[in-house]
Amino acid sequence: MKRNDPISHLMSRSVITAHHGDAISKVRALVREHGVHHIPVVNGDQLIGIISWSDILRVSFGDAFHTDERTVDATLDHTLSLEQVMQKNPVTLAETGTVREAAEILAGSSFHALPIVSGSKLVGIVTTTDLLKYLLDQF
Repeated sequence: MKRNDPISHLMSRSVITAHHGDAISKVRALVREHGVHHIPVVNGDQLIGIISWSDILRVSFGDAFHTDERTVDATLDHTLSLEQVMQKNPVTLAETGTVREAAEILAGSSFHALPIVSGSKLVGIVTTTDLLKYLLDQF
C-alpha cells in the first residue's frame, strides 16, 4: 500500500465552493446540482469554513417534513446566514501532506471531508469516500 503517497494523487482539485456571502438556499442548490455533501466556504480563494449537508439538515426542519423546497429555502435564507451554519476554521491538510496523514485525520474525527490548502488558499478536498476508493484500488 502506498500510504505515503502525496495527497495530491487523491484530492479533487475542482472543488465546488460557496462564497461567504451566499445564501443557504444557494448551498442547498449546489448540493443537489453536484451531488456533493461538503462545500468549502471561501472569501476569494481563502478558505474560511466548510458546510456539510448534515449542517444544513440540522437547521432545516422542513426537510424532515418534506416541505416544499422553496419554503425551506426562503425560511432558511431569512432566518440564518451561511456564516452561522458553516463550521468556521475547519481542520485542513497542507497540499504537501500524505494520504496517510489524511486518513489519520479523518479516522480520528467526526467529519468526512478534509480541505487541502496551500497556506490558507483552498486547492482541493479529500473525503472519506475518496480514501475508500483509493484503498480499493490497492487491492
